[in-house]
Amino acid sequence: MLPLGTIQTMTVLRKIDSGYVLQKDMEEALLHHNETEIELEPDQQVEVFLYSDKKGNITATTQLPTVQMDEFGWADVVEVIPNLGAFVNIGTTKEMLVSKDDLPLFENVWPEAGDKLFVTLGKDQNGRLLAIPATEGVFAREIALAPDELLNQKVSGNVYRTDREGSAIITEEDYRGFIHHTERKVEPRLGELVEGRVIEVKEDGTLNVSLRPLKQHSMGEDADAILEQLELGDGVIPFSDKSDPEDIRGTFNISKAAFKRALGKLMKEGKIEQLDGNTYLK
Repeated sequence: MLPLGTIQTMTVLRKIDSGYVLQKDMEEALLHHNETEIELEPDQQVEVFLYSDKKGNITATTQLPTVQMDEFGWADVVEVIPNLGAFVNIGTTKEMLVSKDDLPLFENVWPEAGDKLFVTLGKDQNGRLLAIPATEGVFAREIALAPDELLNQKVSGNVYRTDREGSAIITEEDYRGFIHHTERKVEPRLGELVEGRVIEVKEDGTLNVSLRPLKQHSMGEDADAILEQLELGDGVIPFSDKSDPEDIRGTFNISKAAFKRALGKLMKEGKIEQLDGNTYLK
């Protein structure tokens, strides 16, 4: 059987009303008129991508994809369907499904339309083509070694793995970056393009990246978040500069040091006061 999900050179066997019948190794595939922009003649050779239509018939297209079986490339997310997965554009008329089984457990960090995933093609149990996101091992072979000059520089990249520990990205220069959960205020989506700041260039050529602003910039944002919690709590929150770091992170998603800096700013401005382990709005 002709291998689906691959690019093959086939011979035009004959022309029919709906298109062309192609042949290779005594196997046939149908090339519809809307899948080619050129007129073909019998015995002419043509390079096509093979997939199966809704009826399971082997179908060909001269629109060659950016990825195929065992070859990886970037694909744009075009549609996301809850409980099913995400459809990506691989450069052909047929959009490929990334199954929910290959996406994060929580749908709030699934990709959205416009995000990018680094995928290859595979098959499900029924032999249907699927887009499969690259694993960590694949990225380890693909990445370039980051230079030391990138320290403190801005970088942009797409998220290819995200979980409670942190998010891994591939930058636009093909460097691998890791964003620890303490260096992000919210967990980015799989496939999302994020911009951050390099806080470490590691010996293995990978980067540690922060999505948080510099301390002098983040202090104002953190202070605003504290004021917002105070207003929601009728002017009092059960936090002070002596509170447990994990409790602080659980509510404000910032470190205890950042929390204390923001408290100090608000106290200096005369907006709050601390008493008996609580913070009060003045």
